[in-house]
Amino acid sequence: MEHDLRKSNMRYCIPRLRTQAPVCAGTILLVTACAPRALAPPATTSQEALAVGDGEREQRFVDSVLAGMTLEEKAGQLNQVSGLGEPTGPGGTPAGLEQIRSGAVGSFLNIVGADTVTRLQRIAVEQSRTHIPLLFGLDVIHGFRTIFPVPLAEASSWDPAAVQRSARIAATEAAAQGINWTFAPMVDIARDPRWGRIVEGSGEDTYLGAVMAAARVRGFQGSDLRDPATIAATAKHFAAYGAAEGGRDYNIADIPERTLRDVYLPPFHAAVCAGAQTLMAAFNEIDGVPAHANRHLLTDVLRGEWHFGGAVVSDWTGIGELINHGVGGDSASVARLALEAGVDIDMVSEIYRKQLPSLVRAGSIPQQTLDEAARRVLRLKYRLGLFQKPYRVGDAARVRAVTLSAEHRAAAREVARESIVLLKNDGNILPLSKELRTLAVIGSLAADSDAANGNWQALGRGEDAVSVLTGIRRAVSPGTRIVYAPGASPVDGDTTKIAAAVRVARDADAVVLVLGESPSQSAEAASRASIELPGAQLRLAEAIVATRKPVVVVLMNGRPLALQWLHDNVPAILETWFLGVEQGTATADVLFGDYNPGGRLTASFPRVTGQVPMYYNHVRTGRPASPDNKYTSKYLDAPWTPLYPFGHGLSYTSFRYGTPRLSGTTMRPGDSITVEVDVTNAGKVAGDEVVQLYLHDEVGSVTRPVLELRGFRRVRLTPGETRRIAFRIDVNDLAFHDATLARVAEPGSFTVFLGGSSVDTQQLRFRFETTDGHSIRVPGRCDAAR
Repeated sequence: MEHDLRKSNMRYCIPRLRTQAPVCAGTILLVTACAPRALAPPATTSQEALAVGDGEREQRFVDSVLAGMTLEEKAGQLNQVSGLGEPTGPGGTPAGLEQIRSGAVGSFLNIVGADTVTRLQRIAVEQSRTHIPLLFGLDVIHGFRTIFPVPLAEASSWDPAAVQRSARIAATEAAAQGINWTFAPMVDIARDPRWGRIVEGSGEDTYLGAVMAAARVRGFQGSDLRDPATIAATAKHFAAYGAAEGGRDYNIADIPERTLRDVYLPPFHAAVCAGAQTLMAAFNEIDGVPAHANRHLLTDVLRGEWHFGGAVVSDWTGIGELINHGVGGDSASVARLALEAGVDIDMVSEIYRKQLPSLVRAGSIPQQTLDEAARRVLRLKYRLGLFQKPYRVGDAARVRAVTLSAEHRAAAREVARESIVLLKNDGNILPLSKELRTLAVIGSLAADSDAANGNWQALGRGEDAVSVLTGIRRAVSPGTRIVYAPGASPVDGDTTKIAAAVRVARDADAVVLVLGESPSQSAEAASRASIELPGAQLRLAEAIVATRKPVVVVLMNGRPLALQWLHDNVPAILETWFLGVEQGTATADVLFGDYNPGGRLTASFPRVTGQVPMYYNHVRTGRPASPDNKYTSKYLDAPWTPLYPFGHGLSYTSFRYGTPRLSGTTMRPGDSITVEVDVTNAGKVAGDEVVQLYLHDEVGSVTRPVLELRGFRRVRLTPGETRRIAFRIDVNDLAFHDATLARVAEPGSFTVFLGGSSVDTQQLRFRFETTDGHSIRVPGRCDAAR
């Protein structure tokens, strides 16, 4: 039955500990009985009573709020509107203040600034009938004002602690400006680099993606959601958005459920295990069912199997787009489909606000379904402490102290350096000397500080970022002359500036050639049919190489590129991605040897676009590729292997692996096996090695991948230093979903691969044995990151 309290004062109460007298949230003074709410900030609610993690008190409080709400107010809690900011799709009208006063808005996105947030929050808390605080969300993807490397770059650090630290800093800056919710991390596995949003995730591997997903959630949310320096995280896009057919954004994902569960879902499960408060539904469909209407995913799997208690938010107009999908004919039908599937919050389409009350009154949707969605939104606000402290913003002094601070820039520089991958270094041309007479820096991206920040810049500014050109100028000796020419741009085919660039190169001792993509050429709605160098950049590279000067290519890009010509003709290639505010500083650190690169690829680089999708952990075929047999799985006009494989990355030093050892050759349920290897820095400079552990199930009831990452360690070694690296393998590392979709481990032989990339390994074998020789069930567990 609808609770209509329009003629009474709204109130909600929290039972106090060790007393029977309740405390009213939002009263001016603590009292021993419930009194009408005053129009004042709810700053006196018992801290103890609002303890996060106490499910019973949380539930009682949320239910007390819900009990006094009208249908319109409940639907309003599910309504998210866009204020200031750049939209990512059609639709989305900023809300008027009267909507806030009437309880028709539950959350905003794209509104930033302590003063603005406080003003709107004050209207909700002090002038609306329910006095329920607002949520303020923003796409804080890889930094807020201090911009860190794009997520694909950060993943290339193989350093989850660094990734967590960057998310923590981003949360601190965003929270000071009134943001309490981010639509990150994106945890989609991406095997096709034509898809532009590969830049927002961690690449092609499930295990690494799960580790990074958990790290980012912990970074954004910290250890206590009530801490005003934390923000709620959103794992997106649920699910399989990265499997867009043809790499074309918003396209369908045509994948079987076993692949969904083994490849695409584990990073989401890891995010849920790490405490992610919200998930975002995906734009795509799976097996004919759009994600925004997929009850199997959003309710059966997410809430049933994983026991997720948080909220699900739609993507931008995702509910309304169910009409375009063809599964609903009008707004009322898609509102019912999405709500009953498990989508709690309607981002900008306002379909829930307009349709749900009448649908409930007509009996088309049970009120319990609407109540449960509103309950999840209220629960999130409770956990963030907004009912107690709705004005979670920093004062002017705090905003200045935490925004783009020297400490934050130093952290951004460190993560940026760790994210750089040395793809090629023939003849040890790198590092360059700082004492060169003349160094040419060529390429329009070299001077583009705005490009350094990449896409999804939040409040990042180009003037905050150090361009590659500026970073080089700051790093070289005073006597070195730096000459610059733009040469060519990634966004057009203009060749008129190439001749001038060639003249500059001829007068130099060496050339740093900066090539790649504009940030607009990756991320959302930025799929590319060809992932070769865009614009006239290949023409520029050919002309510069023809000068016969030593050339180092620095790449700035948001996806793997097809670089066969560069690989064949340029001695050194440095993958820097979009590194954020310290792009130029970090790049110069590596170019001149102040930092030894240790990043490794998390996505395979193809030789030509026609090879994609390409990923290292593919399953076996009946005719595996062989150069000696035409009738095997390969191409006539290109190799079947990647140009640069998953896990690849070079160093200015060399590492020597000892003989790996297993603690046993047989493992049984409940047991584990340890694999150890000694790694030595055999070179003359300190450096980081990423030790990688892979497994292969030799015989399965269904086809199994040729390799699967199951562990990694990034270790820094001084010259001559040896470190023993150990990994523990247990039954969870052997598990997969069989033909019945049961998660099992099957008895048989397993190969262990240990080394510095997916193609540079040593091998060991062990057997997994069960009592009766049959497979065993393996429930999922919440410890993806070891």
